[in-house]
Amino acid sequence: MFWWLTGLLLALIWLDRARDALAGMRTVADISCPEWDRAPEAAPRLSIIVPARNEQQKIEASLASMLVLEYPNYEVIAIDDRSTDATGEILDRVAAAHGGSPRLTVLHICDLPSGWLGKPHAMWMAAQQATGDWLLFTDADVSFRRDCLRRALAYAEASAADHLVLFPSYVARSFGEGLMLAGFAMLFIWGHRPWKVADPKAMDFMGLGPFNLIRRDAYEKLGTFRALRMEVIEDMKLGKLVKQHGFAQSNVFGSGLLPWHWGEGALGIARNLTKNFFALMQFRWAKALGACLLLSFFNVLPFVGVALAPGWAKLAFAVALASLAVLYVGLSRRLPVSPAYALLHPLSTILLVYTMLRSMAHAVRHQGVVWRGTRYPLDELRKGLV
Repeated sequence: MFWWLTGLLLALIWLDRARDALAGMRTVADISCPEWDRAPEAAPRLSIIVPARNEQQKIEASLASMLVLEYPNYEVIAIDDRSTDATGEILDRVAAAHGGSPRLTVLHICDLPSGWLGKPHAMWMAAQQATGDWLLFTDADVSFRRDCLRRALAYAEASAADHLVLFPSYVARSFGEGLMLAGFAMLFIWGHRPWKVADPKAMDFMGLGPFNLIRRDAYEKLGTFRALRMEVIEDMKLGKLVKQHGFAQSNVFGSGLLPWHWGEGALGIARNLTKNFFALMQFRWAKALGACLLLSFFNVLPFVGVALAPGWAKLAFAVALASLAVLYVGLSRRLPVSPAYALLHPLSTILLVYTMLRSMAHAVRHQGVVWRGTRYPLDELRKGLV
């Protein structure tokens, strides 16, 4: 009876999610398509805000891509947030090379006020000096294709969006990176349905560090980054505030517009997520452990059932696996991931569980989160949750 009931439950859940995702993803626009190869009619002023702490390896190439965008009315504000490497010197050198161009402004932050995380504070400081009607918050390791900005703004203006998230084009340089991307994307499909983000009646929301584009008046009405001053996952929580305040939100694909290499190898991506995963669970041990158990149940048990369930009870588990495989075919159209990675889904799930446990252990060991050389106490992080 256990195998029959478990198999039926998994089959129904996976079938429903595959149906919902395959139908829903078709409604998410791709602004790399020819119809969006245009500029917004009014060419509103836009400010690109780039916080950087110890980003000496990638910041120069990232800025170079931002300074040659095919858009006439924008500025770039780059912030050296207490870097201990050569980031500040690189920013000053790039600014000097552009002859003091008004297009690029460099800010140096030397001290972090109490009650703030570094990144939200840096973006808040820059936004106060920004002159744009739109604010684009991005990361210091992202590269922009030249037509990225005008396409995104054209879509945002045409769709009357107040907040637009552009999914980056993930770059996978190894098998492990592809495996981690596949597992994370599958987790994302369960936790945040991109096809429901634009629906004002749905609770789903979106926010990503590489590309959070928001109208300035919406940003100010939701409380600016001051409302997120102790949020570790400030990018997603910005999206949450946008949705809670009733502003129009949208997310789009854009093949090749925003290439982004997330980390070196599977463990490199896991390290980058160390500060995030426990924060997703509101820094609650029971919730995090429960998430690990649910991840294992839904993602590993279908494989176990096909192998161990008796007789016809295997059929329901096979249906769950077929639904999972169909989702992987869909993922392969958006990510550098082969549909064959579906066979390794238990391994990607194990990597995600490891990342969650690693994130918890990090918080226990430090009684908080240590990121880029700064420790943020756990009690303060819990109080600052949005």
